[in-house]
Amino acid sequence: MTCWALLAVKPPHLGKSRLASVLSGAQRERLIRVMLARVLDALDAAEEIDQIAVVTPATELLPRGVIALDDPGGGLNHALGAGRRALIARGADEVLVLHADLPSLSASEIDSFVRQGRHTGLALAPDRHGHGTNAVFLAGDGDFSFRFGTSSFTRHMDEAAARAREATVINLPGFAMDIDEPADLQHFLGTEGSLLESALGTEGSLLESPLTPRSSTRWTPRPRNFSLLHAVEHG
Repeated sequence: MTCWALLAVKPPHLGKSRLASVLSGAQRERLIRVMLARVLDALDAAEEIDQIAVVTPATELLPRGVIALDDPGGGLNHALGAGRRALIARGADEVLVLHADLPSLSASEIDSFVRQGRHTGLALAPDRHGHGTNAVFLAGDGDFSFRFGTSSFTRHMDEAAARAREATVINLPGFAMDIDEPADLQHFLGTEGSLLESALGTEGSLLESPLTPRSSTRWTPRPRNFSLLHAVEHG
């Protein structure tokens, strides 16, 4: 089985607008870059992920080895649907769709999510409030419409029912903790604040953060490596 990860990323200057009341534009951009790099790093280390693709017009954010997909327009759900079809056309048997703002996400959680999702061929990761959806795992090429947005977890469950598909609901801390609102930021600062303290400081502090890149990755010989430091410095 070939499992691809699929993300969608806005240009940093357009992202995280709901944090504008507590972060400057420069701080929001740095935060977006660091969180994306953290998610890519976790995907790189995950045993069950064979390749990564990102729908984005900001291709400069992507390190070497990550596939850039064109944004067809029409919003997030349309872009992800088109992205999934493109990956299936490239030979993907499974697609893991996830958000790029999951700073606690680990490789072991990604592997667990994919493995559990294979039992039914569809898995959902709710956010910590149980309202949103932070990841969807889909096996096969059957029809499924993404429903990200307000109350997306309920809407994804309804979509599964409409398609007569059994959805496995998987609660994992790294998938549950996204950062969209000031309250999310405050919650994360109270638990794992070193990442954000670095991101919200000076440009230099990003390079001094605990997110140090590995000297090599398992993808390097293929070649599919990427550097966390590269993502932070050049994103």
